[in-house]
Amino acid sequence: MRLAQFVPASLAVLMLATYAQPAAAGMEEALKALQANDPATAEKELDVLAKARDPRAEFLMGLYVYGSADSKLLDLSKAAPLLLDAAERGYTPAMIPLADIYAQGKGLPKSFYESYKWVAIADHWNVPNAAPLIDQVSKELKPDEIEKAKAEALAYTFKTK
Repeated sequence: MRLAQFVPASLAVLMLATYAQPAAAGMEEALKALQANDPATAEKELDVLAKARDPRAEFLMGLYVYGSADSKLLDLSKAAPLLLDAAERGYTPAMIPLADIYAQGKGLPKSFYESYKWVAIADHWNVPNAAPLIDQVSKELKPDEIEKAKAEALAYTFKTK
């Protein structure tokens, strides 16, 4: 798995439209900056929104500003907490990249268990491409670990704050 392979930058606009929320200042400018391969401007535009814990801004900063190998600001130690917070609060586009971070152990401690759990949560919420990844990650776990992770995924409740 590779972080940005699952969510190309051109799909960010479509995903944000799919998960429509009230427009926020700076979001449009940030998307334009990302499309122009200008992560510094995107970071500037998204920073206020991410600090306010807007999951869309956290996702964009985590995946494209700090999580993309093409970004001059690549820093998985900054990307991981943003994607984790967005996923924990139910922002489904952040779940597969978060699972990848756990599987790779870059930005968060390597854990196929946590990776599997987040892919299972994503699959439960009908995130595209989650089902094939379950099989991929399950190869790294013992059957009892898989069952425990599945149970955690089904029982998972999103944070509200």
